[in-house]
Amino acid sequence: MFEIALLVLAAIAAIVVVVTAVRIAVKLAIRLAIVAAIVLAALYATGFIM
Repeated sequence: MFEIALLVLAAIAAIVVVVTAVRIAVKLAIRLAIVAAIVLAALYATGFIM
C-alpha cells in the first residue's frame, strides 16, 4: 500500500515538473518570437531585407 502511495506522489511530482517546464518554454518562445520580430522589422526598415 505504501508503494502505491509513493508511486502516486512521484507521478504527481513528475506532472508538476512537466507543466512547469512547458510554461517556462512557452514564455521563452514568446519572448524569442518578439525579439525576432523586432530584429526583422529593424532589418526591413534599414533596407537589408527587401
